[in-house]
Amino acid sequence: MTIGFIGLGIMGKPMARNVLKGGHAVVAYDVTAASLDAVVGDGAARGESCADVAARSEVVITMLPDGPEVEQAMLGANGVLEGARAGAVAIDMSSISPLVSQKVAAACAAKGVEFLDAPVSGGEPKAIDATLAIMVGGKAEVFESMTPLLRLMGSSVTLTGAVGAGNVTKLANQIMVACNIAAMGEALVLATKCGLDPEVVFQAVKGGLAGSTVLNAKAPMVIGRNFKPGFRIRLHEKDLRNALLAAESVKVSLPLTSLVQQMLISLMNSGSGDLDHSAIVTFLEGMAGTEVQRPSPGK
Repeated sequence: MTIGFIGLGIMGKPMARNVLKGGHAVVAYDVTAASLDAVVGDGAARGESCADVAARSEVVITMLPDGPEVEQAMLGANGVLEGARAGAVAIDMSSISPLVSQKVAAACAAKGVEFLDAPVSGGEPKAIDATLAIMVGGKAEVFESMTPLLRLMGSSVTLTGAVGAGNVTKLANQIMVACNIAAMGEALVLATKCGLDPEVVFQAVKGGLAGSTVLNAKAPMVIGRNFKPGFRIRLHEKDLRNALLAAESVKVSLPLTSLVQQMLISLMNSGSGDLDHSAIVTFLEGMAGTEVQRPSPGK
């Protein structure tokens, strides 16, 4: 198939590359010229706009920062629905509000375009090695037809319900990840303040009940003071905001989510919004006056 790919950021670029490696032709587009040039250099055709990508593709994938960008790319001037033909499939892999997914799906249906919301989890490393967890909402028959394509980008591909269910599942995922990182940060700050080597503490607990994929991925980043973004703080704050809005609409209280979101807002206001979300620990370090670090040699 010819696959359109719109959005070539930290996640979208390696995902598009994996679709190319899977043997599909790719027509790519991004508002950032350097990102588009990089994927074109890997063998993708250059799209001139979202509408142009859709006109040249059987399936269009979008991987964008938030709901407004998805709405603009899909429904706006020169958007996907201006170029898409009836019978095409649109797959939005962005992490957005379920309500926006449903709005876009309705507009697609009016033009005879099928739609799946299929947000992902795993960050840049899993996007690169095609082992993302992909959570999908939409019609079962459309999901089944698109599963081989999605498996080029993810090792876990799950239909979670109707349109919007993918993003509800992703919001649940983001709550668990954010609270896990915050709890890990508190634990490592406490251990360091008590004079322990945080690396030793990490090694001691990772094989027990406290062990997790989050711990294994993020503790070494914190201990190594490596906050290069795999998933940015500002994007995680957006996800928690969407989770809180969804929760309010169904009258569910999310006290821990709200607290971690406030930490993320504080970090954004202090200029840390583009750091990796493991930098949540820096908020906790500031409160404790202690940086998570290994003891100096000889101590």
